[in-house]
Amino acid sequence: MTDFLKQIATLVERGKVNARSPYPPDLKGQEGVDEVTKAALEAGVSAQDVLEQGLIAGMKAIGARFRRDEVFVPDVLMAAKSMKTGMAHIRPFFQSGQVKRKGVLIIGTVAGDMHDIGKNLVAMVAEGGGYEVVDLGIDVSTEKFVNAVAERPGAVVGLSALLTTTMGNMEETVKAVKARFPATLVMVGGAPVNAHFAQQIGADGYSADPQGAVDYLNSVVA
Repeated sequence: MTDFLKQIATLVERGKVNARSPYPPDLKGQEGVDEVTKAALEAGVSAQDVLEQGLIAGMKAIGARFRRDEVFVPDVLMAAKSMKTGMAHIRPFFQSGQVKRKGVLIIGTVAGDMHDIGKNLVAMVAEGGGYEVVDLGIDVSTEKFVNAVAERPGAVVGLSALLTTTMGNMEETVKAVKARFPATLVMVGGAPVNAHFAQQIGADGYSADPQGAVDYLNSVVA
């Protein structure tokens, strides 16, 4: 059973989606996350273990390597793609209640900003970390963020911005969310954002990279 979990974690880290995937070249023709996750569940490995010790472990490993500049954005994207194929086999267990999500992350790029690569990376790594992700997309109005929180009490909000000109909209959204839902935690990130700015606008957390965002989530979600 442990062999299945280690194999899934390694395959996620390497970004091996399935047997048909030519990436990575040294694993061409070999089974990927899709087949091994299915086989593990059929062999009786619990869905919770597959999620935590397989899929999450693999995403955590690639996230840590990305933080250390050992891999690059395409590597994380491939890992996330492979993780999603495994999650497809786990999803029915979420619906039945046999597997529990850690929490909910509402994420989006703030109003006026059309950039989504950073936001997408955080969303994918968070999902791979065991969180339900509500991705509101790009150019998201303050009102839409507030409405999403109203629909998902207890969720953490993640705001992304790449343009200095939209950082003001980030501040506006933080203040609006806090005014309506004071207990809601808001984290921010993006190229022009830093910890000082996060503190200045009243955000609860800041991360410069996807794994840091998940580490923050893990630190605040019971």
